[in-house]
Formats: sequence, structure tokens, C-alpha cells
Amino acid sequence: MPTSSRSASDGRRPKRPVVLSVEQALSMPYATERFVQLGWRVIRLEPTPVAGRKSKGDPNRYIGRPVAGCDRHSYFIAANVGKEAIAVNLKDERGRELLLRLLAEIPVDVFCTNTLPARHSALGIDHATLSSVRESLIWCSISAMGTKEPDVPGYDPAMQALCGYMDLTGHKDGPPLQCGPPIIDLKAGDEIFAQTLHALLEMRETGKGRKIDVSMAQAAVSWLPTFLPMLDMGSEPAELKRSGNEHRQFIPVNAYPCKDGFVFMALGSDAQWRRFVSQPMFASLDETRLADNEGRRQGKEALHARIAAITGRHTRAEIARCLAEAAVPNAPITAIEEVMDLPFVKESGLRTKTPDGKIVRLPPPAVSTDYLESVDGLLPFAPAYGEDTDALLQELGYPQVEQEALRSAGVVA
Repeated sequence: MPTSSRSASDGRRPKRPVVLSVEQALSMPYATERFVQLGWRVIRLEPTPVAGRKSKGDPNRYIGRPVAGCDRHSYFIAANVGKEAIAVNLKDERGRELLLRLLAEIPVDVFCTNTLPARHSALGIDHATLSSVRESLIWCSISAMGTKEPDVPGYDPAMQALCGYMDLTGHKDGPPLQCGPPIIDLKAGDEIFAQTLHALLEMRETGKGRKIDVSMAQAAVSWLPTFLPMLDMGSEPAELKRSGNEHRQFIPVNAYPCKDGFVFMALGSDAQWRRFVSQPMFASLDETRLADNEGRRQGKEALHARIAAITGRHTRAEIARCLAEAAVPNAPITAIEEVMDLPFVKESGLRTKTPDGKIVRLPPPAVSTDYLESVDGLLPFAPAYGEDTDALLQELGYPQVEQEALRSAGVVA
């Protein structure tokens, strides 16, 4: 079994943590992209080409419009900027040996995978195997139901269906709907990010790594604290189900039509209501029976209709000025093509540059970091399939003849 030739104290180990990730699709690439935004080194490992299959590596490489060559389409880019890419056949013993050498010699601090857990052992990426090489390794997995149910595949919409999200999303008289963004994929990725940082803090004290096992289903249900407990406290299921843009408890919270689009307003207290109806535009709603939230909830359908009738006679700007005067939270419904032009996005958004020199705007990080400021928000473009294989083999000290032998045998690509 290979052992590291470098120690944490010999002065040669990189200061920034190193992440090696056997990843595809979105959940784990999103998690490791958050490490990129901290300035960490992230190496994504993909399989070598499969006989008879035209595409190579991560299927997400081929989703969306082609941007750079045949293997970097638009859906793939944002979650993979700033990473390195190596292609290794982990079904081959030589590929598994290369993985262990990567782990020990780079050396790797965090290993991640969202491969189906049933395949971990056969590919040599299970926790027991890898932690035996590096005791301090933080080992991370994302799967549908966690490693205790290793054969269950998981995709975001299926998890939204299973975990009740679709029963909560949509209009009351309409079919169940999935949320627009793949929020369970992203939630699982955020959990990897948070738990890894926690594990690194622990490792400073103990010197030992940790196994992080994220179940997409469990993570999804953890986000239902304003729904599930209410069933044990007297709420009927009908009170919690699909309600369009309305809030189920606070009235009025909804999207209302205007002359030039829609505005969303949220009144979360009776004090806000009093300020709201003190405005001439909404003075006709100043009635005793509507003075408290319960009264407004009892007549919410009629109240929503009355508010819509008022807002429909005004522009979004006119309503925004009125609501600002009343200190009522509100926002226009922003078209997706306009989001990148919002002032706070312009200020904090990231960028990358395609191989032919085109700038691509990226969403801002969840929280800005010193590293991102140091690179002026510009991250290297997402790697081509196997782009860094040769460089990493050289870094590991493989002679040229051995590199060529591995490539000829299909162990690397």
C-alpha cells in the first residue's frame, strides 16, 4: 500500500487543501465548486471511455449548448470552473493503484464521490480502503438514501417527489410541480461543504479524518421544519399543501399583477398591515375585521382578489414606492434574463473565460471570499475531459514510458 512521501510539517505540502472527487452530474460538482471558491485545489476524476459510447466522462459535459469543443456544453461549465480533470479506469487494478498514489503523494485532504454506493468497493473508493491509506482523509459521499441503502439511485426531481416537495409546490387547484432550481442537489452539496469544514476543524484536534455520508432524502426532509411538525400540532394536511405564491400562514403574502408585470409583497405582522392600509392606494382595505392576521386568513381569497384589483391599476414602480413608504417588503418578479443585471449580482458575480476568449458571467458565491477577491472574480474555464491527466501523472513521478503504457492500456485517458 503506498504511503505519503511528504508530511504536513516538512514544508513542501501545499498550503491550500486538496480535494479529489469522483464526481458527475450536479450535487457533488456543486459541492466541490464551493471549495474552488475558497482557493482549494480540486481534481475531478472521471472514467476512461466506455466501448461503444460516443460521449466520454461526466454525462453533464454534453448537456446544453456546445461552448468549447464537443465535451464542454453549457450545463457543465458553472459547476466545474477552476478544477483539474483526470480520466482513470478504476475498474482496472492499475487505475486503482494510481488512485491510491494520487491520494498519498499529492497528498489529498478530502475525497468526494457521488457514485452509487453499491459500486464503491469494486472501484476501490470506499471509506475503508481510502482511509487506510490516509488516516486524516475526510471521505465524503452523496447518494439518494445514504450508504446504508447503497443500491438506490437518486436524481433531484425524484427526491422532490419522494420527500413531499412536489405536494407543496404549485397552485392549489393544479398538479404537483417540482421547484425551478434543483434544490435538493444543491442542498446535498452544501451539506458536503459544511460538514467538510467541520471535519477539518476536528482533524486539527484529533489528527483523524471522518466519513461524511449525505443522504439526499434525509437532507431534503430536514428542510421541512415549517411543515412536518405542524401535523402533530393540529394542522390538517390540506393547510400545508400547494398554495401557489401565497404564504400558508401570513396574510397577505402573494404575487399580484400590475400594469407592467407582477409584484410580490409580504406582510408578516399586523403592524405592517396598519402601515399598508394607511397608504392612500390601499386605504379601502382598512377594515376592523382585517386588522389581525387571523381575520385576514379567514377571508384571504377575497382579500387577495381585492389587492390584485388595486395593483392591476398601477405600474410596478408606483406600487414599489407606495410599499417602500409603508416599509412593507416587496420585489418585482424579475425575469431570469435580468438577474445578472441586478446591482448586487453585478458587484459580486464571478466570471470565466472560454478558450476562444469569450467572458461568461457566473452566479456570485454564496459568501464572498478573500481568494475570489484576489483573482478579481475570474476563475479558469472548466477543464476538458482528461485535460490534466498527463500533468498529474508527471506530478506523481510516472516516467514517460509508463505514462504511454497506461494510456495504451486504457487505464488513463
